Amino acid sequence: MVTVPLAFDPALFRKTMGGFASGVTVITVDDGGTPHGMTANAFMSGSLMPPLCVVSIAKRAHTHGMIEAAGRFGVNILGEDQRDVALYFSGRKSLEVDAHFETIEETPLLRGSAARIVARVESRSECGDHTLFIGAIRFMEANDSPPLLYHRGAFGGLAARKLGHVPVPEFW
Repeated sequence: MVTVPLAFDPALFRKTMGGFASGVTVITVDDGGTPHGMTANAFMSGSLMPPLCVVSIAKRAHTHGMIEAAGRFGVNILGEDQRDVALYFSGRKSLEVDAHFETIEETPLLRGSAARIVARVESRSECGDHTLFIGAIRFMEANDSPPLLYHRGAFGGLAARKLGHVPVPEFW
C-alpha cells in the first residue's frame, strides 16, 4: 500500500512531472470495429528480449476498458508536424484533423506517424489510478521524422542536428 503525505499537492505533482520532456503518442485500439485513439505521453520501452513496451492508462479513461476488451493496443509515436493530431486525440474534436487509420494485426494505427507499434497485452500492473499495460510487440516500424515533444504543458521539437551512426550500447 502506498501512503500519500498529508501535505500532498496535486498541482505541484503535475508541475514536477511536467518538467520531464517526453515524446507524444496516440494509443489506438479497436472498439468493436471502430478505431479509437487517445493522446498519451506515458509510454516507454519495456524490454529488448522479449520485445515489450509499456503504456500507462487512467482507469477512468474510455481507452482503458477498450484495451482490456481487445487485449491489444497500438502506439503511434507522433512526428513534430502532428501537433493537431495530438490535440485532436486529447479531446479537442473541434479541430479539422484528417486521421487515416490502417489496421495491422487487428489494431488500428495512424498513417503518417514517426513510428508505429502493435502490442498484445502480456500483463497488467496496478499503479494507483492507472494500469500499466505491458505489451508484447507484434509489429513495429519507424521513419526518420523528428518527434513531437511535450514539456511543461506545451508541444515542441528538437533543435536541428545531424545524426550519425548510433552504436548499440554496451551493457554496464
